[in-house]
Amino acid sequence: MSDAAQSTAAEVRAAAEAVKTALDRHLAAVERRSGEDDPAVYEAFNQLAAAAEVYDELLYDRYDEVTPFEIPGAEDALPPYAGPEEPNALSVLIRRDYAVAEPQRLLAQAQRIEAAEDEDGAPASGTVHGALGLLFGEFEPDEIASRHKEFGLEEGDSTLWVTAADEPAEPGEWLEAPFEQVDPQQVVCRFDVSAVFDDEIDDVDDDDEDPDGLADELDGDLDDDEDLEPLDADRR
Repeated sequence: MSDAAQSTAAEVRAAAEAVKTALDRHLAAVERRSGEDDPAVYEAFNQLAAAAEVYDELLYDRYDEVTPFEIPGAEDALPPYAGPEEPNALSVLIRRDYAVAEPQRLLAQAQRIEAAEDEDGAPASGTVHGALGLLFGEFEPDEIASRHKEFGLEEGDSTLWVTAADEPAEPGEWLEAPFEQVDPQQVVCRFDVSAVFDDEIDDVDDDDEDPDGLADELDGDLDDDEDLEPLDADRR
């Protein structure tokens, strides 16, 4: 923000009061919850998250300070499940991202596929998009996922959602727009894979590893005492 639009102290104070009010509402909703997926708790959570985000932004803008807590935004969480208790059908939605890390390897694999099929016509394996079409036409997505390095691909994020329904969809019903009518409240479970989770674990491990610098201290002691008597392997 520019200085002319900088937040006022009163605005920061009002945002802080809004967080306090949202905290009280969230606690009250939790105390009155009617079940594990109570919509009132979910709504109070989102209100608290929104209030905390506004306060954090105004606090930083006015005082160049941040809050010591982080509340995930509503867009990062699924709403409470509101689908059928005993689903008669389900849909599995999968997204896997890849980077084309080695185009030449991809093209070579596509050329092998095309040579094995021995079809007439213009070759499709000369371009990356043509090679991808051949690859995914020949192999199942799960096989490509397990062999991605062979095909010159590098894994990115992936997610799998399982959604429930009362009845199976009619043949061809959703083919024109397969992902547009997904209701988050019908999601039974989801599984996410991302390198960002590995980075978070590495950060925790780095913080926990030798917090007092004992390893460096021990290395220093050993360097200073190079004349230590070697251990006798036969000593009893």
